[in-house]
Amino acid sequence: MRLCGALGLLLIALTPALAQAKWNADWPHREKVALVTTADGIEIKETLTALPVAVRLHTGNFLFADAKPDGSDIRFVAADDKTVLKHSIERYDAANELAVIWVQVPTLAPGSATQHIWLYHGNPQAPAAADEPKAVFGASSTVFNFSEREGLPKDSGGNAVVPGSGPARLESTGLMGGSAAFTGQAMVLPDVPALRRAPGAAFALSMWLKPDAGLAKASLFRQGGANGLELGIEGSTLRVAAAGVKPVAGGAVRPAVWQHVALVVGAGKIVAYLDGKEVAAAETALPEIAGEVRIGDGLQGQIDALQLLSSAPTAEAIRLTALAQGPDSTFADVVPDDQAEEAAGQHSYMSILVSNLTTDAWVVIGILGVMFVLAVIVMIGKAQFISRTDGANRRFLKRFRDAGEDFANLAAEQAFSHSSLYRLYDAGIREVRKRFAGNSIGAAVAISDASINAIKAAIDADMVRESHRLNAQMVMLTIAISGGPFLGLLGTVVGVMITFAAIAAAGDVNVNAIAPGIAAALLATVAGLAVAIPALFGYNYLASRIKNISADMQIFVDEFVTRLAETYGAR
Repeated sequence: MRLCGALGLLLIALTPALAQAKWNADWPHREKVALVTTADGIEIKETLTALPVAVRLHTGNFLFADAKPDGSDIRFVAADDKTVLKHSIERYDAANELAVIWVQVPTLAPGSATQHIWLYHGNPQAPAAADEPKAVFGASSTVFNFSEREGLPKDSGGNAVVPGSGPARLESTGLMGGSAAFTGQAMVLPDVPALRRAPGAAFALSMWLKPDAGLAKASLFRQGGANGLELGIEGSTLRVAAAGVKPVAGGAVRPAVWQHVALVVGAGKIVAYLDGKEVAAAETALPEIAGEVRIGDGLQGQIDALQLLSSAPTAEAIRLTALAQGPDSTFADVVPDDQAEEAAGQHSYMSILVSNLTTDAWVVIGILGVMFVLAVIVMIGKAQFISRTDGANRRFLKRFRDAGEDFANLAAEQAFSHSSLYRLYDAGIREVRKRFAGNSIGAAVAISDASINAIKAAIDADMVRESHRLNAQMVMLTIAISGGPFLGLLGTVVGVMITFAAIAAAGDVNVNAIAPGIAAALLATVAGLAVAIPALFGYNYLASRIKNISADMQIFVDEFVTRLAETYGAR
């Protein structure tokens, strides 16, 4: 029975470990992609399926050095740690450590603050993963992410629509990766069966829009001419026009800001959304819509993540898209694996900072580290020296005062070896013996006033040397106090400059990409203060002790000369 009980306990203990077994041991690195449904006002109210989610990777949440240069070893696995998910890489820039990867999440259910999927990487022998944009976005969708560097934009959806003409140019700076820049001329999609809409058929348009300042009127989407459907901007508001219905308008389109725009047709209703909120709606059943599709006619600005869907997403799906794909969204939050996080504990934030330090910051922190070590050595050595000197001074001073008139014949003792007062006393006695010209001190020989003054001058000279000895190496602490913060500030300023230069080169203004570099740069200032603050406290403490010993030496010299004059002075 005891053996059975022990085996049962062993199985219970092993159960969590078995449950945490990884999908594939050939992939050594695993991160959790937490789908945080409580941040940024997101709260799932209905179950969503087959949802494309944009996962942003940057220096703050992903070690690009551990993955293959093209990211082909990256795999996404469902929460069960078994089911491999379809994904499509829109952008993977290992040099600048920025990436955007679309992943199809099977289910996102209400009632949970955080759900997750797994991200695996780090297998150099892994075959290139199948890039499956059609599977991610849907077989009957037309999707333009504008990540191409040149030529016409490519349809990442299942319709494979080839544009008749493209936007004015393709920009490397967009919300996700690249974007399409419009200067008034439309991007035209040809009249193909995949883009034609049967009477009453469901349809949806989704895009991220960044209009230029001063834009008064533009057509974002138009198909079918006068009997078709159009979504545009008029007087900074969204305007929807369709056959057989009075145009409706609403919402405030902001200039120079990325915002989500959507148009959903279905169930006898047309609804326009701006940043996930319904701003205009009309009841109508649309007739058949055919003909070329014109995107961005008269638009001055940028468009990213353009999607034309042959289905009608729910209002909840539109709202989640707007909140989850925004520039500052933390919906798909890449965090360390639970097992690694437990081992790292509270040091995870510091590891992120250290991993983002630039070379110049390492140099500055290295110099500050040397300064800190030297300052600590000086403080410890000087504190020990002062403590020995102070203790020996107290013992000698007691012996000197107890000697009475025989003060001039004190024998050297081991207890006085570290006493600065004894060394001053010894210097004075040597000068006295010179004046006695071979006679023992205490004989009836008087010392003139001039000789006493000369003896005091000799003792004062030794007192200056003792003061230099007490203050030796204190300059190292003053250098640490004044130089540490300035060196740290230099490292921070250079680090921030490099971070912004990298962001400008990469064209990604996501705060999640900027924050780690700036936070790491500030670590240099923290290091400077970490050197200066202990050095400041140590310097003030040691300086006060040195000041007291110096005062004791001055008092002793006066006392010694006075007793010498009273005992051996000329009468």
